[in-house]
Amino acid sequence: MLTRPLIALMTDFGLADGYPGIMKGVVLGIAPDARFVDLTHLVPPQDIATGAWILHTAWRYFPAGTIFLCVVDPGVGSARRPIALHGADRFFVGPDNGLFSYALSDVLAVNSPVAAVTLDHPGYHLPTPSATFHGRDIFAPSAAHLAAGVALTSLGTPLDPTRLVMIAPPQPSWEDGLLVGAIAHIDHFGNLITSFGPELAGKILATPMSALTIGAVTISARAETFAAGPQVAQPFLLRDSSGHLAIAVRNGSAAATLGVARGARVEVSGLA
Repeated sequence: MLTRPLIALMTDFGLADGYPGIMKGVVLGIAPDARFVDLTHLVPPQDIATGAWILHTAWRYFPAGTIFLCVVDPGVGSARRPIALHGADRFFVGPDNGLFSYALSDVLAVNSPVAAVTLDHPGYHLPTPSATFHGRDIFAPSAAHLAAGVALTSLGTPLDPTRLVMIAPPQPSWEDGLLVGAIAHIDHFGNLITSFGPELAGKILATPMSALTIGAVTISARAETFAAGPQVAQPFLLRDSSGHLAIAVRNGSAAATLGVARGARVEVSGLA
């Protein structure tokens, strides 16, 4: 474990209100030695899939022992479960609504055992939790108690990790000689990150005859860096920092240029 506990926060709370700071205040009242990293508080409101993607790209770059306190929770106060997980030497605390889907898949892919609990022990919550701010009343104190050395199993009832709510990232498939995928994420710059992961991205970029079609546009230009892309407003392919194949526009937004949204179908030809 870290000498001083590290808590990484990710929420859709934005920066205008005091919600992230309130959560930090709750944590420090229980675990005064805690350190914080704000992964982001700008997940689009209620956008669970974007939160899941950001966590997927980030968690492995934090040291063992990090506690990820994540709140993108449109179902707050409903029957959805508050949970905490442990896997790959990290903890994840937040709602059971699919927010941890991609990270959990990552952890399972490296054959790490996973433990999970429902956060149903009121002794580790704030008194009289509200129905609208579980980030303050349940998730922050639970993360703080983990940071203070409380065992995961003390926070609530054990939960089978295979029973968690999962949202599946789009999986590439073959259709009539075409490799078919989807836009899995659109980042702040408007880069379109596809569901073609590192292995497929490498194959596509290394095959000169391959081309990607999205809507009515076919893209064959490619580059290793943003600066090496075409100088005109022409979409091109490159490998994103996550390893996935991405569509970019040099000094511009591929999303705006192409007018597409997350989930848009992409097709790659020329790989056979």
